[in-house]
Amino acid sequence: MTLLEIILLSIGLAMDCFAVSTATGIACKDLQIRKASKMPILFGLFQGGMPLIGFVLSISFAEFIASFSHWIALAILCFLGGKMIFEEIHEVEEDETDTCTANHFGWKNVILLAIATSIDALATGILFVTTPEIIGLAIVIIALGSFLFSCIGLYLGQTFGKKMNIKAGILGGVILIAIGVKIVLEHYL
Repeated sequence: MTLLEIILLSIGLAMDCFAVSTATGIACKDLQIRKASKMPILFGLFQGGMPLIGFVLSISFAEFIASFSHWIALAILCFLGGKMIFEEIHEVEEDETDTCTANHFGWKNVILLAIATSIDALATGILFVTTPEIIGLAIVIIALGSFLFSCIGLYLGQTFGKKMNIKAGILGGVILIAIGVKIVLEHYL
């Protein structure tokens, strides 16, 4: 596998991170960088770590996980998207920034999103079985790509979210659910 192929793989894997980060940025009009930084950091760590796990566990186990990973991602993203929609519809009389930070950037939510967006990367570890000497470089590039795309997504989502006059949490929730459906459809198409 060439460096260019690893970079392209990294970009492909980072697209779900980008979409989820954008949806979260849309839902949170006033991001607190310190708390929001959990998302790109964990997305990068999970996206980089999953191929390593797939590589270590070898082909048979990674293929087994790949056979149902899309359903796990769908369940997690539908749960979190539905939660975003529910919270937007049933607004709590609190400071919007604090609610957004607590709801969308709590450790539990961010870890679930990191798992949902990276579980398909587990199977990519198979790609490095024949070239184990580049697994370290691949992990760094994949992690960095997901981190950067997540940062960009949060920024663009927040910028777009500030300009919207609709309930952005509903849009963000629908986007998360749509990403889950897209992951399942990609598996079967």
